[in-house]
Amino acid sequence: MNLAAVYHISADNYCYPLNENELVVKIQTDYDVERVELVWGDPFEGGLFGGESSWDGCHADMTDVVDLRSHRVWQHIVSPKFKRCRYYFILHGKNETFYMFEDGFKTFDEFRSYVGRRQDFFFPWINSSDIVKPADWVNDTVWYQIFPDRFCNSGSERGIKYHKWSGPDKKVSNAYLYGGDLKGVESKLDYLKDLGITGIYFTPINESPSNHKYNTTDYTKIDRSFGSDADIKNLVEEAHKRGIRVMLDGVFNHSGAEFAPWQDVLKNGAASRYIDWFMVNKFPFSKTGCKSRKGEYYSFAFVDDMPKLNTNNPEVVEYFKNVCTRWVKEYDIDAIRLDVSDEVSHSFNKQLRRALFDLKPDFFICGETWHNSIAWLRGDEFDSIMNYSLQEIIDSFWHNDGMTAKDVEYQVNFCYNQYQIQTNNAMLNLLDSHDTMRLMTRCDNNEDIFYQELCTLFTLNGSVCIYYGTEIGLEGGYDPDCRRCMPWAEIEKGMYDDRIGTMKQIVSMRKNNEELKCGNIRFIDSGNDRVLMYEKYSDRKTIRVILNNSSDVFSVDGELKNILFERKYSSGELGVNGVVVAEI
Repeated sequence: MNLAAVYHISADNYCYPLNENELVVKIQTDYDVERVELVWGDPFEGGLFGGESSWDGCHADMTDVVDLRSHRVWQHIVSPKFKRCRYYFILHGKNETFYMFEDGFKTFDEFRSYVGRRQDFFFPWINSSDIVKPADWVNDTVWYQIFPDRFCNSGSERGIKYHKWSGPDKKVSNAYLYGGDLKGVESKLDYLKDLGITGIYFTPINESPSNHKYNTTDYTKIDRSFGSDADIKNLVEEAHKRGIRVMLDGVFNHSGAEFAPWQDVLKNGAASRYIDWFMVNKFPFSKTGCKSRKGEYYSFAFVDDMPKLNTNNPEVVEYFKNVCTRWVKEYDIDAIRLDVSDEVSHSFNKQLRRALFDLKPDFFICGETWHNSIAWLRGDEFDSIMNYSLQEIIDSFWHNDGMTAKDVEYQVNFCYNQYQIQTNNAMLNLLDSHDTMRLMTRCDNNEDIFYQELCTLFTLNGSVCIYYGTEIGLEGGYDPDCRRCMPWAEIEKGMYDDRIGTMKQIVSMRKNNEELKCGNIRFIDSGNDRVLMYEKYSDRKTIRVILNNSSDVFSVDGELKNILFERKYSSGELGVNGVVVAEI
């Protein structure tokens, strides 16, 4: 037995409370382990520690098993009557058995003859305040990300010269403002509601000299090109009337070059009272060249005009706590997405969370990280992250001919086993954004593949997010071309009615079937490496998803009772790049 492949800790995603009564226990092994027993019970069932005691525990087979590329993960949920749990594992291989404790492994003979207090695993107590509890509404939400400058221009006069609104086939750059604003968004709320959207995620709307607003000048002001405080208040109020929640973007890792405290540092150098608001290493700054690359001060991604904020400084923490609590108190927002959140201090995140949840207990915080984020997802910082890992898994299957359905299974299982069940329910799952090439362009304008990927996204666990224009297949290359103008004239002429109708069907499919939003998934061997098949299930019903990424027509076995969505499916035959989602 490959004991080096066995892993467990009594914390994070390996042992955690699902709720106030249930404890999830998981263990990772190699494939040579054929069965795992969990022996568990109350720590004090046999007496007090240090005294004369005898503890046996009850045995449970860990039958909930998923496969990763090089490992298996076994899971079992127990219900400790007194909210505490002592446990160990029995690992059964083909011809050998090992007992696993916190301090290592023992054979049966070593286990039987051991004298002294064994180092079992412990989960001391299920404290309600320590349970990861993202707001229930998040899993039901279909987000719509809006890049305000390119979404809709209301025609409001603000004394700003805007570039002419661009057509959907026209590339865009960072050189121009197009005049999209908050009133424009408000005018399209009925369109979003009709589409099935229940959450809007805005990229930054605070004062900034750029069109993307990630280089903030003043966190207390709405950028005048977007409107005013009154405009955002009205927009949030009208969105709430339609059952749509609102998430703003918080850019607290760095500021813009025109942020007043940074200007004070540039003017006064080491004598500036704001010197510790940033991460400055030396004065004076060079007159030429990239100052941050030279290490004179830290910035976002070596961009000199985005100096890095010192979120270890209590003054900085207090300043941004006041900024965010104002957004909640005055604008009544429901969520915040934190930009470059993995570079911000954990201390900052924890204090910000407490301040916001004191105001609105069902608030939602989503972090921008592109990698494993368990360190931020323990319930005291973020509720979720932008799930770029899942995006890469979905996209890769259609763009790498050598990738098999089994590879997808391994990678999806790995993705979801990184976090707690509750966290997976709230993960912000997306296929494109303001930071990535648009989905239709990545699909080489193949509409069938485009809808295959969307159906995969909408049938997996989490909180779904689509980027503005994805519903019409808006194209766009890498940043900044992924930020093209929304073609309202063409939409209103009916040029995109078919695609909008298809998106409505996909959104409705998800909203009306709880199985698609839950984490219960089993992958099915289709007999074809390039046909992905899996089932989402509950006690009520089972829904099968079949995606044909092979070069041949695929024959679907068994009866499909109620087809929820299909493309290129008829009479049991699923065409190339076809998809069918149906009850079985």
